[in-house]
Amino acid sequence: MVLRTEKAVSPTTGEVTWLLVDEETYRPHPEAREFSLYLRGAGRSPQTQRAYIPRIGRFLNWCTGRGTDWKTAGLSDVTRFKFHVEQTPTRQGQLPTGKTVNAVLTPVCEFLRFCAVQGHVAHEVAARLSEPRFLTSPPSGFDPGEGGQHLMIKARVLKAPEIEKAPATLTTPQVAQVLEAARTARDRLLLTVLVEGGLRIGEALGLRREDMHLLPDSTHLGCRIRGAHLHVRPRQDNENGARAKAGRHRMVPLTQTAVHRYRDHLAEREEIAEAADCDYVFVNLVGGAVGRPVTYSNAKQVIERIGKRCGLRARPHMMRHTAATQWIRSGVAPDVVQTLLGHASSASTAVYVHAHDEDLRAAVDRLAPEAAR
Repeated sequence: MVLRTEKAVSPTTGEVTWLLVDEETYRPHPEAREFSLYLRGAGRSPQTQRAYIPRIGRFLNWCTGRGTDWKTAGLSDVTRFKFHVEQTPTRQGQLPTGKTVNAVLTPVCEFLRFCAVQGHVAHEVAARLSEPRFLTSPPSGFDPGEGGQHLMIKARVLKAPEIEKAPATLTTPQVAQVLEAARTARDRLLLTVLVEGGLRIGEALGLRREDMHLLPDSTHLGCRIRGAHLHVRPRQDNENGARAKAGRHRMVPLTQTAVHRYRDHLAEREEIAEAADCDYVFVNLVGGAVGRPVTYSNAKQVIERIGKRCGLRARPHMMRHTAATQWIRSGVAPDVVQTLLGHASSASTAVYVHAHDEDLRAAVDRLAPEAAR
């Protein structure tokens, strides 16, 4: 049986569930279906579900091809699967990076642990996939428990080494170029919110007009925060499937530039009769879904097209990387950056604290004998 990934849409609620189905009979894989429903019920983003299910399917198909029963697959089998992933070239013809390999192993191990809890596989199978390790850098607010015993965590045994690299970002001139290349007020506002506020694309697309507090004083809205700002609110019922990944509410200040661009976008929206009853900030301006909220795929295409017009490779998350990197390099305290980005752990923010080549050279030159004289 060869499995393939399919999207199932509820005819009553419109909710999406990603499934693995038999290529011949289209019968859903029962355990994968349970896991997909679990991910949705646990509030994992649609993008996470969409990414996890094909990777689990890859593992199950690999087991079938080897004549291995996945329900009895041991640590040695998962290790061989890891080797298989490492030695299989990507679509670009290159061997996958450690980060890519781990992106495949993570959902597979999570799936097997879920199946162990549900009684589909033996607990010993999942137990060997992780081992106890000491948590050296607990996140802010972490409760170690009495005696600190909760500092021991279960860490995955199989993990490919990853090379730490600074995330791809845009320079200040490139940001200005991209904003200039945006052809609508909506696109300029979207880029501004991403690159100045550091929002995730799902957070931006889930914004409602009630989340935009643009006056110097918002007490009449029941908000005590002064100055222009927006609220990122976790919602599970967004029509476009947008999600706030962290699942926590946070406030992000807005510049006057963002305020002006929001007003420009409102004037643009007023020309679209279909958008009158839509409370989402970002709506489609043309097409069959005109007036309805922008989806992730549409926003990704918009930003990619703008980047191509500038001769750049532009992606939605690159704008968030750019905001975080600029904050860090301009001297903003890491804990402030962590709060602005909505990171639960400082480890997530630490990826932006990378020294550039010119920083390394400047440090060495500063202490060179010539400089000392």
